[in-house]
Amino acid sequence: MKAMIVTQTGGPEVLSLEDRSVPISTGTKVLIRVYAAGINRADILMRQGRYGISSQPPSEPLGLEIAGVVTEIGENVSRWKVGDKVCALIKNGGYAEYALAESAHCLPIPSGMSFELAACLPETTMTVWSNVFQRMQLKTGENFLVHGGTSGIGVTAIQLAKAFGVQAFATAGSDEKCQFCEELGAVRCVNYKTKDFLEELKPYGMDVILDYVGGDYTAKNIRLLRPDGRLGFIASLGGAQSQFNILEVMSKRITITGSMLAPRDDAFKAQLAAEVEKHVWPLIEAGTFKPILYKSFPLEEAAEAHRLMESSEHIGKIVLRMK
Repeated sequence: MKAMIVTQTGGPEVLSLEDRSVPISTGTKVLIRVYAAGINRADILMRQGRYGISSQPPSEPLGLEIAGVVTEIGENVSRWKVGDKVCALIKNGGYAEYALAESAHCLPIPSGMSFELAACLPETTMTVWSNVFQRMQLKTGENFLVHGGTSGIGVTAIQLAKAFGVQAFATAGSDEKCQFCEELGAVRCVNYKTKDFLEELKPYGMDVILDYVGGDYTAKNIRLLRPDGRLGFIASLGGAQSQFNILEVMSKRITITGSMLAPRDDAFKAQLAAEVEKHVWPLIEAGTFKPILYKSFPLEEAAEAHRLMESSEHIGKIVLRMK
């Protein structure tokens, strides 16, 4: 099979299309003929050697989410059968024609949805559900801010927050992107390149903030939070080091948390997938929530897809498609 491999840490040019053996499904795993694979910021960081504590290039193909058809099942798989159309959260290997997935980490592709759109779902829905609704316990009637409102995470978070009766707010890097966020359901989106989001959103106050910037945003986030507010990190693109007033955290009883989805164990991901299927999939079927696909690229143009993601020009998800 064809697979996109990281030859060494570095820029998009280190991606190389190579021949690899097709994996074999055993135990609780299923083999999926991949038709589309979502691209995520984590892929960029892994390629650069900046994801988690490892600075080494990954030995397996990149790719944390896929959509395709089950072609083989392990001996302990009961839910899925050969021919089922599924999307799945996987540990690695999505940038390839075939990939293995834990059967409990697979979800049925919603009726009528293309493989490319389905490949936009697993990582974003599970990340948002885990961090916003489980970890930070966002509730109906609260105010919620997501930075990077037009990212894959952002468009998912805005829609899900609105669906559950939350007032969603966002930041984005252009007036066009801000308009998109507001059309998607955000009460207000602030262009962080021309305005100070703290000053613009201070009259509202936030109960929950989802941030992948870090750096100088941290102190502003804390000042923006209401008493008992919650701040969650899912990346640190603006810097992993922050300075803030601990007394403000204490006086407002603020909870600061964060997580990485990829390193979590199989049992956690299985439970998370089950919750997403229970709470989010009905919203897809009802048309209340939809994935936003910006552009798809053939597998051999993965480097160009990475360059697009790094440019931050996109609105929504970027996907690789297989022949």
